[in-house]
Amino acid sequence: MTPAIDHIALTVRDLPAMTAFYRDALGLTSLGGDGETARLGAGGRTLLELRGDHTARPRDPRQAGLFHTAFLLPERADLARWLRHAAEIHVPLTGASDHGVSEALYLDDPEGNGIEIYWDRPPSDWIRDGDRIEMFTHRLDLDDLLSAPEALWQGLPQGSAIGHVHLQVGDLDRADAFFSGDLGLTRTFDAHGGAWYGWNGYHHHLAGNTWNSRDAGMRDAGMAGLAEVAVHDPARAGQQIADPWGTPFRFV
Repeated sequence: MTPAIDHIALTVRDLPAMTAFYRDALGLTSLGGDGETARLGAGGRTLLELRGDHTARPRDPRQAGLFHTAFLLPERADLARWLRHAAEIHVPLTGASDHGVSEALYLDDPEGNGIEIYWDRPPSDWIRDGDRIEMFTHRLDLDDLLSAPEALWQGLPQGSAIGHVHLQVGDLDRADAFFSGDLGLTRTFDAHGGAWYGWNGYHHHLAGNTWNSRDAGMRDAGMAGLAEVAVHDPARAGQQIADPWGTPFRFV
């Protein structure tokens, strides 16, 4: 079975507020917790674990860690439904892009963690050159997206997943050794200050950039932000490794 991102965990300073945001604004379903953690997902599948720690220091956007978590929706119409929902409850967006392989909307959660919500065009439409996959960043035509048939928003639909995780790293060469070596990913795309990696022909499950974090050192364990990336890979279940900046990757 091809590896994929199973879920991520965030350390958060205000657990009730962050739980409410991911439930009400993003559309994730509450799946339980114990007062110190909260699990949220779609279709009964956990996609996000929030770990409350009111003593955690605010995330530093210059440090290694999370750039954004990307929630993959099954259909273009699902992305349009979420956009209408976001407009109705006044969720501010930070970007909207057509990447060729996908269409994506961007925002931040209340503690500054980046979020992408996207859908994939059919893989048969992606432009490939060997292992490389053409991607770009063009302005997304929101009017065209909203021309999709309207339907009642009922939260993120069954089949939604963590499509990819984009990380801030201190050095692309060290990141490449980890992504390609330790995680067995294939490098699929490059841009100035960043590199993208996927398993089994996907455009990317992980990416790394140094746009804000060049030469960053080890992550501060007492800081809010990305706590863990869980990778679904039965062949390595139970193993745990960390990237060169201390972000844990756990295989499930």
